[in-house]
Amino acid sequence: MKEEQVILVNEKDEPIGLMPKMEAHEKALLHRAFSVFVMNEKGETMLQQRAKDKYHSPLLWTNTCCSHQREGESNVEAGKRRLMEEMGFETDLKELFSFIYKAPFDNGLTEHELDHVMIGFYEGVPQVNPEEVADWKWMKPDAIKKDMAENPENYTAWFKIIFERFYDHITKNIPAQ
Repeated sequence: MKEEQVILVNEKDEPIGLMPKMEAHEKALLHRAFSVFVMNEKGETMLQQRAKDKYHSPLLWTNTCCSHQREGESNVEAGKRRLMEEMGFETDLKELFSFIYKAPFDNGLTEHELDHVMIGFYEGVPQVNPEEVADWKWMKPDAIKKDMAENPENYTAWFKIIFERFYDHITKNIPAQ
């Protein structure tokens, strides 16, 4: 199977080339990515626990799904594709904001991403792909924030960065449920 390519971008999110995903993470080059947060009508956020065989951050809790856009794919199309691949369901997604972050890992890889954060709403039970997801749960954003402060080692590096921005956004823009 051919290794997935990521879209290298400049700080204005303008594409400047393609590179194999692992090479981009080894070289810490800025590339396009996305993070999806799915909420329910109770105001809870769906978290996933990464599968134990993931090449980094195995068994850590993170947002509903995240990955990289493919060449020619919109942010929303990419989010919907990956949501189906990882969590086994479809829902409409809306882009909230984007930002750049850099997070090095113990294994020598670095996430350096221009991340497009999206939100969707869903009430069902996901049909998770066990190669991607070990477990999942619904949590209120306040409970996530508290647990992350008490147990930061249980969460992915990028989720800790992204969640603060997501939390600020939802507390200002989404009415309390």
